[in-house]
Amino acid sequence: MQELTLGTLIAVWEEMFGRGLFWAMVVVAVLITVGYLYVLIRDRSMSMRKFLLAQLSMPVGAVAAVLFVQQMTSSGFADIGGPVDVIVLLGVAVAGAVGIAILVYTVQAMIRGPEAQDG
Repeated sequence: MQELTLGTLIAVWEEMFGRGLFWAMVVVAVLITVGYLYVLIRDRSMSMRKFLLAQLSMPVGAVAAVLFVQQMTSSGFADIGGPVDVIVLLGVAVAGAVGIAILVYTVQAMIRGPEAQDG
């Protein structure tokens, strides 16, 4: 592989997860992002209470993302071969943590609606 392009990355992810699952994950991520932006625009501020609960869910999202990728790639922790593998695994964990935090915040805001003012 001479150069790393978006097309190359998409091809690798489609190969890893399967075309259907990969594009389903992309659609879900876009929907959650649109919902999050809608909530931020609607509320015109972030609720610190909702944000705290979202942050508390981050370790769960990190672990779930790593386990999901390990399951989909038929890999185990014994297969980690070097620094690049660790960096990729940490990137997956960070993406999972941020993703679940955004999801939890968005779901809370959609269910509870805007709050008055958090002190």
